[in-house]
Amino acid sequence: MGLKVNLGSGEFPKPGYVNVDFYSLADPDIKHDLNVFPWPFATDAIDELEADHVLEHLEDPFAIMTEIHRVVRHGGRVSIRVPHFSRGFTHPDHKRGFNVSLPLFFDPGFQGGYAGVPFELKQLRLHWFAQPYLKKVSLPGTMYWFGVGLGSVCDFFANFSPYFCSRVWCYLVGGFDEIHFELIVRKDEAAKVGTGLVGNVR
Repeated sequence: MGLKVNLGSGEFPKPGYVNVDFYSLADPDIKHDLNVFPWPFATDAIDELEADHVLEHLEDPFAIMTEIHRVVRHGGRVSIRVPHFSRGFTHPDHKRGFNVSLPLFFDPGFQGGYAGVPFELKQLRLHWFAQPYLKKVSLPGTMYWFGVGLGSVCDFFANFSPYFCSRVWCYLVGGFDEIHFELIVRKDEAAKVGTGLVGNVR
């Protein structure tokens, strides 16, 4: 198995991963401020990287994505969960919310502002009731299971077209907690020509 890294592990470290955090009360495997570059990983050292509700707390998401591109090997998997803009500022430390258009900035063919490092988008999903591991310990049982049930209904309709949901009706259900992006790091020459890396998402 290759190296798997969990950025911003907080109080929920993941078994089987190298857990990285800076302010956590838990004891991460690596203590590092993710706003400081370079990170303590060699180029192309990581096969799989997860960042669960981290980018919204950091200073420069594009710099973070550039560093992720450096440390993850070509073809490596990147899983990023961030707050949807409709719920992005419900936490006092959130610096921003995110839209479903984020992957466009990592498509070399995007003329509206390619960020310079290519990622291939494999999947994009909206989640109305995100971070269940956190909500399960902070909500009464009845509220938690009600949220799980209602969330599954909202997710079903939202993910027919996350773009339409974000543009038209996301606020009608109180906003969505999360966008989940599944990305593949591209470092080959073919990725630089821009052939519509987000074309497989509805």
